[in-house]
Amino acid sequence: MGKRPAAALAVTGVQAYPLGALPAAGGVNFALVAPHAERVDLCLFDGDQETRLTLPCCSNGVWHGHVAGIGPGQLYGYRVHGPFAPQRGLRFNPNKLLLDPYAREVVGRYLGQESFRAHLASDPDQPDPVDNGREALKGRVVAEDFDWGDDRPPRIPIERSVLYEVHLKGLSARHPQLAPAVRGSYAALAEAPVLDHLQALGVTAVSLLPLHARADEPRLLELGLSNYWGYNTVGFFAPEPRYWSGRPGTSAASELKSAIRALHARGIEVLLDVVYNHTAEGDERGPTFSLRGIDNALYYHLKPCAPAYYENWTGCGNTLNLEQPRVLQLVLDSLRYWVEHYHVDGFRFDLAPALARTSAGFQRHGAFLSAVAQDPVLARVKLIAEPWDIGPGGYQVGNFQPGWCEWNDQYRDTMRAFWLGHPSSLGEFARRFSASSDLFRRDGRAPSASVNFISAHDGFTLRDLVSYNEKHNLPNGEDNRDGHNHNRSNNCGVEGPSTDLHVLRLRARLQRALLATLIFSQGTPMLLGGDELGHTQNGNNNAYCQDNVTTWLDWEQADRGLLAFVASLITLRQRYPALRHTLWFTGAAGCARDADIVWLGEQAQPLTEHDWQHGRRRIAIRLGGAEPCLLLINAEAADTRFSLPPGQWTALLDTSDPHAGARGLGAEADVPAHALVLAVQHERKDS
Repeated sequence: MGKRPAAALAVTGVQAYPLGALPAAGGVNFALVAPHAERVDLCLFDGDQETRLTLPCCSNGVWHGHVAGIGPGQLYGYRVHGPFAPQRGLRFNPNKLLLDPYAREVVGRYLGQESFRAHLASDPDQPDPVDNGREALKGRVVAEDFDWGDDRPPRIPIERSVLYEVHLKGLSARHPQLAPAVRGSYAALAEAPVLDHLQALGVTAVSLLPLHARADEPRLLELGLSNYWGYNTVGFFAPEPRYWSGRPGTSAASELKSAIRALHARGIEVLLDVVYNHTAEGDERGPTFSLRGIDNALYYHLKPCAPAYYENWTGCGNTLNLEQPRVLQLVLDSLRYWVEHYHVDGFRFDLAPALARTSAGFQRHGAFLSAVAQDPVLARVKLIAEPWDIGPGGYQVGNFQPGWCEWNDQYRDTMRAFWLGHPSSLGEFARRFSASSDLFRRDGRAPSASVNFISAHDGFTLRDLVSYNEKHNLPNGEDNRDGHNHNRSNNCGVEGPSTDLHVLRLRARLQRALLATLIFSQGTPMLLGGDELGHTQNGNNNAYCQDNVTTWLDWEQADRGLLAFVASLITLRQRYPALRHTLWFTGAAGCARDADIVWLGEQAQPLTEHDWQHGRRRIAIRLGGAEPCLLLINAEAADTRFSLPPGQWTALLDTSDPHAGARGLGAEADVPAHALVLAVQHERKDS
């Protein structure tokens, strides 16, 4: 690679803040946190020419300088000097060009090149001498100009929210109404067919799988696969370039911003799945992209007695160290950037306990959670935790602070077991149906803190949940060892596809019952994108590396009847406040008919302790309010006749027959096997 003389450009010391590379005063100001470094070279690229400029100032561990005469579009990276001493946690190697952690755009792609390894393959204690400047990932200076027009965040109250988790590419990659060049891109998310689908479905927020710039693991690259889900971040400020359509006059950033603006115009919020618990650099054997070479001992949790190795509380090789104020700043700056510059409405945090970990374990009132709680930008957006990691004491469901929602895997497991024939109890069903007060009713948290789901990106789709008893993950290249083994699924008598009408009808009925339970449960429902279409992954319950028709939604084969059914469920939830109480149930009032919730047996009788604990799968639930609702639930294999509580009831929905219209009910109602009936009470006329 050619080098331009450093004298051609002048670098002067100006300010150490803000961090990153930002246009200022007729040039660009560069600032990089690397307190253990001995020298930092800024590398500017013009085609094959590289110009190296030593940053002249280091203020409180921040190396910085201003370069006049350059601006947006400039490619750059860093070479950071210092000792290569893995046994002390130091891995400086100026032969490796490093990506700015604050880069707003990432240029280049890791293809598994050996030159990204900072140490000798034959001796991990010695630095690798190969210069990788040509193929290294680089940052591009950007101008933050975008016409947002009159964009306003929808600010949907969390108690009215219905989340839709989906992969941006998978949502539109096979959409027949989109131009082939647009499918699977940021631009597709702003196209009318996609927006129309989301709006007609009735969801209030799309929760997009990670969009931060990422790299694929070497093992996957060797197999010809990729990290499709995107949980392998290299750049916390940059959108993944692979989703850019390439349209002239646009960029990945402008397309994503346009999509968010379009979703907001339809009243739909945008939540981003973010991965701040680890980076794509992996363990001590992994490639060096950025943080490892900038200041390894600062950015990562290292083993106290063996700092050549990383604490792997994430299962991905390393764990970011948010105990360090500068690392915490990196994460908070990134989050604020996505709210302020991309107008996102909230975040789902992957392996969230890792963000609140110290050497002493998870800290509920630790630095990260406390900083977010008081931040004037972040405290007003939606915050959702995946409340587990693989470190000691890593299961933290219910232990996040007020203001946070959490994925509730206990809801998932209970509802699957209840409807699909696995060991369960009415007591556990009732706890999960009523927003898991045993987990979340503390410190003023509301029922909406429980994010309820039946299926998510990680695991079986809903259709596969009723079609497979075993996972079928061989295409992932791990001999079917990966993925969950305890899925609480039920293949309805046939493993995989079937032409048996009885099997198909049972599968359809179970899907509808599970979906109705999800939407009518208290808490915040989350639907997996594609479940409303009957999407299958052919039994793959860990399709993280399948960037193909396995994961791309098949719109042409969509189950239109199921789609209409799900839309009707969401409409009913929004229509009747009893289906989305904002306060915890008390179960008591002046009289039973005015109680906020009443649990009854099929004879309208109070349930006994034996009923709650011993395998019963039939229950009536009366939900109080201005317009009381009644749920008649029969998860048994035989039809059941329910006696109804006092009042005039009209059945609005029967999951055994999605085409049945509204009908008045008498003193009794027959509920078919594997079905749920929703009824509402007519307004009471006092004599």
